[in-house]
Order: sequence, then C-alpha cells, then structure tokens
Amino acid sequence: MLRAKPNSFFSWKFTIFDEAGRDIAGIDIRWVREAGEVRLDGRTYKIYREHLLGGAFVLEEDGKEVARAGKPSALLRSFTVRHGGKQYILQAASPVVRTFVLSENDHPIGTIKPEHALTRKALIDLPANMPLPVRIFMVWLVLVLWKRDEASSS
Repeated sequence: MLRAKPNSFFSWKFTIFDEAGRDIAGIDIRWVREAGEVRLDGRTYKIYREHLLGGAFVLEEDGKEVARAGKPSALLRSFTVRHGGKQYILQAASPVVRTFVLSENDHPIGTIKPEHALTRKALIDLPANMPLPVRIFMVWLVLVLWKRDEASSS
C-alpha cells in the first residue's frame, strides 16, 4: 500500500511514500487548467487536459502518451482510464464519500481513500502489477476531484 501526503497544510503538491515509508514520487497539481506533473525515479511525467476547455486527462512521458482518463459525465465523480490496451473505471464508492474504487471488468481491484475524514492524506491500494506511473496518475485524478470538492465547499 502506498500513501500520499500533502507537502504542507494548504499545498496541492504531494509526496508519495511506499510501504517502507520511502519517498518514491512527487505530485504537483497546478491551479491552472488542472494540469500537473509527476516526478518518479528521476523522470518527469506531464499530466494535462487534452483540450483547453476540457477533454480527457493525459499522462505523458517524453511526448508519448502513457495513459488517458475521460469523465463519462460531468455530474459523476468517475473516470474511464485506459492504459496498455486495458480499460479501468475509477469512481467514487458513493455520492457522499471521498473513497474511490478502481474496477476492471466490473470487479473491484483497488481503492484510493483518505486516511480519515478530515485529511487530504491518502491510502493507495492499487494493483502492484500496474505500472507505478499509471497508479500515481490515478491518485492524481482523485486528488483533482478532492480539490474541486474543497473549492466548491468554501
């Protein structure tokens, strides 16, 4: 299980830790256009919206698409994520909780959830056989929705 922790109280920059507590990646969610980047093993992955006013989110390394995520509905907290010829559904466990469930072929295979109700720290339980950049991309997607929720409640 991985953990995500914000770098400071008000920050939307996160550090990802592995099971042993080692810092393995950094996530930066930019304020403009819901773009960002992931730093992992000395490499930088860009995350951006496909179009200026929306479209799919794309995870890219060195100009090559690694994964993409589309929102089937603006009203639902869910994504369809595609990577390596596979399709996953990442969606809120219910309309009122911040826990997200990852499914493949209608079978739950992982979760991303807050450590407790009043935190942005996250527990990440996604399949180990999924490439780490793709798992972190999914964490980034969940954090973007948490950020939207926080902004709309203030």
